[in-house]
Amino acid sequence: MTKRVFVATALAAATALAAGPALSQTKVTNQGVTPTEIVLGTHQDLSGPIKVWGVPVLNGMKLAVEEINAKGGILGRKIRLIAEDSAYDPKKAVLASQKMVEKDKVFAMIGPMGSPTVLAAQDILFEAGVPQLFPLTAAEFTYKFDPKKPQERLKFNNLLPYVESTRAAMKYMIDWKKPKSVCIMYQDDEYGKNVFDGYTQQLEQMKLKPGTVTTYKRGASDFSAQAAKMKSDGCDMVVLGTVIRETIGLIAEAKKIGFNPTFVGATPTNVLEIPALGKEVVEGMYAAAGFEIPYRDTAKGKVKEWAEAYFKMFNSEPNTQAVIGYNAMMTFAFYAELAGKDLTGQKFLDALESGKEFRDIFSSPPTKFSKTDHLATTITQVQEIKNGRWVLVKDGLSF
Repeated sequence: MTKRVFVATALAAATALAAGPALSQTKVTNQGVTPTEIVLGTHQDLSGPIKVWGVPVLNGMKLAVEEINAKGGILGRKIRLIAEDSAYDPKKAVLASQKMVEKDKVFAMIGPMGSPTVLAAQDILFEAGVPQLFPLTAAEFTYKFDPKKPQERLKFNNLLPYVESTRAAMKYMIDWKKPKSVCIMYQDDEYGKNVFDGYTQQLEQMKLKPGTVTTYKRGASDFSAQAAKMKSDGCDMVVLGTVIRETIGLIAEAKKIGFNPTFVGATPTNVLEIPALGKEVVEGMYAAAGFEIPYRDTAKGKVKEWAEAYFKMFNSEPNTQAVIGYNAMMTFAFYAELAGKDLTGQKFLDALESGKEFRDIFSSPPTKFSKTDHLATTITQVQEIKNGRWVLVKDGLSF
């Protein structure tokens, strides 16, 4: 070997070594795919504090699986869904994920539930090359990835992100209502901190001083201290990084002490249970949202057919959570079919990143991913509770 060739070869090797992490190939599993089926997994809260989310999300998935399989599956392959109960406990989510990856050999994890549970378990999936798709949390860690860490390429999300949707809703509401003091109460975990980030970023962008900041631990039921503090501090708009019972609990406590600010919830508050359980207490509350909630008695066309099928299958009214679960499975089916008959993990990943749009039956913004962007959309709505139902106030919002 000549000296010139040796130097060139050594230089090329050194360059490749230095760029190694960025150029490394993402390892994607091929497990869970046979000539007749595709095995998918999910972990949901089916018995814990947010089972009012987990149960209908899983029901929505089951309805989608039945619909897909009844039509012959995905290019001839039927879907088999493995569901485990995390009870919204990170340790149980880890054990459930290990079981589904190692024993059930799932091809992908679809719509796993909750910020703390998803965060605790996701590395198990990535290390095994199992994609984490459309989790039921819009925290940034579910879609932001470092190109130098190839396994992080396996995360995709189709939910409105908490930071962006909170910012969009706040911008609209502040411009409209012109409050003097915008305050916040949020759940002290990954979900709540994302809502808080949206709150602080939007106030900073609008050059507004933050109001009172209050928090609570998951499972809390007494919000008298938070309500009293925000009332005494003169809050006239309150952003809620809450879920269901905390939302109702705080507003009920506020009404009890004559505290009547404008309440603006993050996307997890935009569910049927809040007006159903809160009744007149929550009338006039606003929330960020991704799509209009389909009520069975007013839905039309394909949405009406979907709503009736859901009611027939589960003997309960369809809701936001059911739509999200259904869409998670239908989005998977769209991209799996796009990947082709010879389905592999790599072909599926390429299909997801192809830029091809999936459009649901609910008139949501289109879902589209690329090699550098694994978040489907940031377009937000604001809805209000009127006469016990969520009603669209403004759509097409961004910050």
